[in-house]
Amino acid sequence: MGWFRKQKVKDFVSPSQEQREALGEGVKDLLAGKMLVDQGLKRNIKFIVFLMVIGIVYIANGYHMEKLYMEKVALEKEVDELRFESITTASELMRLSVQSEVEKRIREAGLDLVQSRVPPVKIVK
Repeated sequence: MGWFRKQKVKDFVSPSQEQREALGEGVKDLLAGKMLVDQGLKRNIKFIVFLMVIGIVYIANGYHMEKLYMEKVALEKEVDELRFESITTASELMRLSVQSEVEKRIREAGLDLVQSRVPPVKIVK
């Protein structure tokens, strides 16, 4: 009949032993569900809801930043493509504005334009 045996009480319990015992009790209470019906949960429900809201906002912020990063990458790619298109268009315009190219296009169009042989004169007031 070992049920009624007296347990020895230690006079001094080391802090690490006390912490292990407290941690063990906390984990047991969590797994057993005692924390859900305990008064401590009812007292701290506002803080727990606050932490949940902060967690949801944190996750949503992460998704939002990922979306913005993807948009930034797409826009940078579009800017590069537009820059190359601009350079190509500018070089094509330079090629078309060369005097020999202009004369060739005038002849192809069949216009009766002749290049002036007299240099321009500056009018002085």
